[in-house]
Amino acid sequence: MDASAVNTNVTVDDFDSVISYADQAAWQTPDPSSASFNASTSQWLMGTYHSTTVTNATLSFNFTGPAIYIFGASGPDYGSYEVVLDGMSTTKSAYAAANASSPYLLYGTDSLAYAAHTLTLRNLGKQGADAGGGAFLFDFLRTTVQLAPAGATVTNQTLEETDPALKYTGTWGSNTSPNFSGGGSTFTNADNASVAFSFHGSAVYVFGDKKNDHGLYSVVLDSGAPQIFDGISGCGGAFGMTCEQMKPTLAYFASNLDSGLHNVSITNMAGVNGSFFDLDSVVLSVPSVYRAARGGLGVLVIQHIVIVIFVSGRAVAVGWG
Repeated sequence: MDASAVNTNVTVDDFDSVISYADQAAWQTPDPSSASFNASTSQWLMGTYHSTTVTNATLSFNFTGPAIYIFGASGPDYGSYEVVLDGMSTTKSAYAAANASSPYLLYGTDSLAYAAHTLTLRNLGKQGADAGGGAFLFDFLRTTVQLAPAGATVTNQTLEETDPALKYTGTWGSNTSPNFSGGGSTFTNADNASVAFSFHGSAVYVFGDKKNDHGLYSVVLDSGAPQIFDGISGCGGAFGMTCEQMKPTLAYFASNLDSGLHNVSITNMAGVNGSFFDLDSVVLSVPSVYRAARGGLGVLVIQHIVIVIFVSGRAVAVGWG
């Protein structure tokens, strides 16, 4: 990592759609929309986590950058887990005689090549060295990306859902809430309804709602292949109007972008359930100078800190020069 460059650390929460769970039913989570939920008194980021006692339950995440940090829990209820990074497996244990303070670093490295990486976490359950249980708890991830070369400045630009730069097809409605960036969001449950926009920037963040009546959506960046994400919240039982994360979640992120004009298209895959997709805002990181090309686009399905810019209560960008 070039420490002299303008680097940013982006935090990806367990509810963010850029994280993929192979089987949501294998995980338990709090319900952020319940009357008893209070994120401000929780030890977990955004007040949520994903925990499991199911052996071989997995989550996965793709990212581009030189560093990754994984946070969760350690204590007498926890067992062993596997970290598979670019096909290389590392087995670790979260067992401890007493509960560790959070956030607890489950795994971290800052020595990766600046390239695309694939991460999988797998619960192994109680192993020989684990004196306690077989649980695993995941809280959030962080990774580091470079937004600009040394000496440059980076400006964050927010496009609210009503910005004329966003072009919609199909039927969309609107919501209002103080939880949303700018006080509002837009939503659709129409199959193949889409939103598209063009921009110049070295990184792009898309924020949206997360609820059990949401589902699959595809994102296309420039001429790349469609990437499929899942907007279902993962708690509160089966598909339905339950378990809503009241704060905007990270629906898509891409970095390592060059100075050219980029195009993003997001399409709702409503299916037979008529599942929803919600858009709250788009945040663009625009550098004064772009770094030299590094060999293509990097698309994250995640991200760290020093000067923090908040959007709807979420830290989306940080930098040091």
